[in-house]
Amino acid sequence: MKFRFPLKQHVGGPCVPIVKVDDEVKRGQKIAEPNGLGANIHSSVNGKVQSVTESEIIILGDKNQSKDFLPIDETDDALDAIAEAGIVGAGGAGFPTHVKLKTKIPGGYAIVNATECEPILGHNIHYLEENTEKIISGLKIIMDITEAEHGIVAIKPKHKEAISKLKAAIGDDNIEIKYLPDLYPAGDERVIVRELLGVELKPGQLPGEANAVIQNLETTKNIALAVEDRKPVIDKDVTIGGRVKGAQEGKTIMDVPIGYPVKELIEEAGGYLEPHGEIVLGGPFTGKHGKEDTPVTKTLGGILIAMPFPQDKRKFGILACECGAQENRLKEIVEAMGGNVVAEEKCKRMVDVNGRYRCELPGICPGQASTVLSLKKKGAEVILTGSCGD
Repeated sequence: MKFRFPLKQHVGGPCVPIVKVDDEVKRGQKIAEPNGLGANIHSSVNGKVQSVTESEIIILGDKNQSKDFLPIDETDDALDAIAEAGIVGAGGAGFPTHVKLKTKIPGGYAIVNATECEPILGHNIHYLEENTEKIISGLKIIMDITEAEHGIVAIKPKHKEAISKLKAAIGDDNIEIKYLPDLYPAGDERVIVRELLGVELKPGQLPGEANAVIQNLETTKNIALAVEDRKPVIDKDVTIGGRVKGAQEGKTIMDVPIGYPVKELIEEAGGYLEPHGEIVLGGPFTGKHGKEDTPVTKTLGGILIAMPFPQDKRKFGILACECGAQENRLKEIVEAMGGNVVAEEKCKRMVDVNGRYRCELPGICPGQASTVLSLKKKGAEVILTGSCGD
C-alpha cells in the first residue's frame, strides 16, 4: 500500500525531504525537516521510498507492518523532545507545539482542551476515557515547561465517564476540571479563556495575554508520548461518520498511521451507505472537501461522508463566519448544488485584524437581519451561511 506524506502538515513552510527514491525506511524514522517554522515529519511505516516531490513523499509500505518504532533522538529537555517528535496542534490548527510552549507563564494556567466541540467527532473523548493518566502526564509536562502553576482540563459536563476517570487520576495534583457549555465553538481558545478565566480576549489576542496556554487533548497525548516513550507523531486518532455503514453517529479509529488513505478507513468503518455525497475532511462546521486518496495527516480528525447535495439553481447569497465555513467553502457548496453566487457578506461580528477577519465574540452570535436584507437587495433568492448560530 502507498502512504503519502504531505510536506506541509503544519503552520509554516513545507518541510525539506531528507530521504531519496529507493531508500529503505523504518517506522519512526525522520524523513523530512522544517526550513524555518515547521515540524519534523517521520515515516509511519516500514517500506521503500517510491517518490519525492516538492509537495510530498510517497512510501510503499511493506506487506507486514509492526507497531514498533524507532525512538526519537535523545534530547536535553522535554521541549527539545517535543520538537524532535514533530508535534503540532492536532485539533486542526497545526501550529508547531515546541514554538507555542516556549513562552513562560509563571503562575499561569495550562489548559487541556477536551471539549471536542464539533458534532460527530469523538476520538478525543474516547482516548481520554481509555488513557486518562497519559493526558494528566502530558498536562504536567506542559505545566513544567511553561512554569504554569495551575492545570485545567476543559470538558463538557455530558462526558460523565471521562470526568469520573479524570477525578480519580488527578488525585492531589494542582489540576482541576472545569466545564464548558455544550455548544459550538466551545473549543475556540478565546471562548475557553472567556468562560474559564473570565478574560475577554480581543480578536487577534492569544491566550498568553491571559497568562494561559491551551493545548488540544490529542496534542497533549503526543507530548506525553514524545517525552515518556520517545515516540514521534506517526499515528493519528480519527472519527469516521455520516453516510458510512454502521458509523452514522461516528466511529473512532485509533492510532491510524499518518499517510494512510482515507478510502481504506471508510472501508474499515463499513463502506459507503448509499446514496452518499462528498467526503468532508474535519468536522461539520470547518471541514473541507476531500478525496478517497487523501492521506491522513497530523491534523486530520474527522472523515465524514455527506448526503448528496440537493440541486438548487436559484441565486445564492453567502454569509461567512470565522467559526464556520468561509467564502471559498460556501462557494464550493453552491457550485456543487448547481446554484450561482450573486452576493457575499460576512457575519457582522467579523472584524479585520491584520488582513484576516476574526470574530469579536465567538460563540455569541448576533442577529443577522441587516445582513440578510443586504444579501436580498443584491439579488439573493436563498442564503447559505457558515455561521455557528442562528
